[in-house]
Amino acid sequence: MSFEINIPAILEELSFKTSRSGGKGGQHVNKTETKVQLAFDIRQSAFLTDDEKERLIENAANLLTKDEVLQMACETSRSQSANKAELIERFIEVLRDALKEEKPRKETKVPKVEKKKRLENKRKLSEKKQYRKPPEPPV
Repeated sequence: MSFEINIPAILEELSFKTSRSGGKGGQHVNKTETKVQLAFDIRQSAFLTDDEKERLIENAANLLTKDEVLQMACETSRSQSANKAELIERFIEVLRDALKEEKPRKETKVPKVEKKKRLENKRKLSEKKQYRKPPEPPV
């Protein structure tokens, strides 16, 4: 099953909140709301299937609240619009990573040559350690 994100539709479901950024910045930080916070209610999404919702909840668990709302924030730029654009980009990346299906691992056998090498190496190491021991006294 391949996954294609309907980005414009999902962006309509996002809610944004702005606030003042913390840290250094002088007067600009104190008077402008440049920090942008994003919230996406996974359970209420009309554009994700139930399977996609479950996968997103499982794979993006560190970004979720108890109510399964995905929250992210960005305050790297001094511009609110730049922070919002970066936040949307990061959100889409999180969605793609969380919803991408992993290929099942194909089990393979260890080649006989590799097993033989490992056992030979083990035998040589054992011999080397035996030579380090002091000789046993004659009886």
